[in-house]
Amino acid sequence: MKQRTGLVLFLLFLLSGLQAQPVQSAIQLKGKIKKEVSGQYLLYLPKDYRQSTNDWPLVLFLHGSGERGTDLELVKKHGPPMLVEQGKEFPFILVSPQCPEGRYWSTEFLDAVLQQVQKKYRVDEDRVYVTGLSMGGYGAWALALEYPDRFAAIAPVCGGGVAQLLAPIQDLPAWVFHGEDDDIVPLKESQEMVVAYRKLGKSVRFTVYPGVKHDSWVQAYNDPELYEWLLEQKR
Repeated sequence: MKQRTGLVLFLLFLLSGLQAQPVQSAIQLKGKIKKEVSGQYLLYLPKDYRQSTNDWPLVLFLHGSGERGTDLELVKKHGPPMLVEQGKEFPFILVSPQCPEGRYWSTEFLDAVLQQVQKKYRVDEDRVYVTGLSMGGYGAWALALEYPDRFAAIAPVCGGGVAQLLAPIQDLPAWVFHGEDDDIVPLKESQEMVVAYRKLGKSVRFTVYPGVKHDSWVQAYNDPELYEWLLEQKR
C-alpha cells in the first residue's frame, strides 16, 4: 500500500510483530499505565523524514470539543491538521489525536500516544511540544502538569486550568493565546494562568486578540512566529 507523507492514519496493534497500516480505524495503545486505552489520531511526517536519519521535533495538537467522535476528518477542521490538509508543510512531526464523543482529554491516552509515536518514529525527545484549542487548551495545560518533564514548551489557545497547580511546570516556556471577547471560554481563564505563572517568576508570552471571540485559534495557528518560537525551545 502506498505510503503518504501527508496526514496518515495508522492502526497500531498491541500484538508484537504487526506493522502499522495506513487505515482509518481505532488504535489500541498501552503506555506506562496498567490499563489499556483506545483512540485514534492523525500523523503527519515532514516531507524529508524518509530521506533523513535525523531526529525530528514533535508537536502534539489537541482539538476542541466540537471535533470529538470517531470521524478523524473532524480533526482536520481547525489548527495545524487543517493547514496540512490545505497543503502546508511543517518541519516537525505532527500528532493530532481524537477525543471520544462525550469525553474530555485523557492524559493517560495522550501519554500512550506519545510513547507509541516516540517508539516508532525518530523523535527528538528534547523538542516535544503540546498545543491545543479550547478543550484542547485545557488539555495542554493538564498534560504538561501531569508530565512536567516531558515537554520543551506549551502553547494553549483559548483554554485554561487550575492556576494554583502550576508550580511543577514553572520553568516550562509557555505562549498563551486568547480572544478578548471570547464568549465561550472567558479571557479570565487564560489571564489567571498567566498571572499565576508570572508570580512563580517565569516569563510567559501572552497574546490577546482585540475584538476576537472564541476562534482565536485562527490567528494563533496562522502565525508563523508560533512555530518558529516552539522550535527554538529545548528541554
